[in-house]
Amino acid sequence: MSVDKAFRDMIRNEIEVQLKPLRDVVSRLESGTADLDALRNVAERLAPLAEVVGPLFGAQVPAAKGGRKAVGRPAAAARGAVSAAAPVGGKRRGRKPAAAAADGSRACAIVGCGKPSRTKGYCAAHYQKLRMLEKTNRRPSAWVDYAPADSVEDIKLPRGRAASKALAAAAQAANG
Repeated sequence: MSVDKAFRDMIRNEIEVQLKPLRDVVSRLESGTADLDALRNVAERLAPLAEVVGPLFGAQVPAAKGGRKAVGRPAAAARGAVSAAAPVGGKRRGRKPAAAAADGSRACAIVGCGKPSRTKGYCAAHYQKLRMLEKTNRRPSAWVDYAPADSVEDIKLPRGRAASKALAAAAQAANG
């Protein structure tokens, strides 16, 4: 039994050594939260005085709260005010609104697509297709840059095994 007791003591000592830094951190956090609670109490006691004296010094006093701030997204009215002010200072990101398409911008060059053109006369989807066709040396001669709206026939690309054969044939034609 003495070996068992010695083994248990050794394990207990090792665990104590490993847990000592964690216990120190927890005790510091507990003392910090006590300080925060005291500071919160002082702020709550000074709030009425701040409401009276604050405007004299140009400080904006927040509206009286019934408790802590709610977690999550702000109310719809607040979101609308924030989003309306956001584009003024910086660039606008994302797709152009549909109303811009009626203001003289062209439609996609692919017949029957109807989406507004973004780059080189093609909509975003067909421009990605054009880039892929260029990268694999399979760009049809009709797919020219800045083609007029509704002037280029769409092509259906092979998939699966047929696609790999088509890619191999295009690579062979480019090399040969």
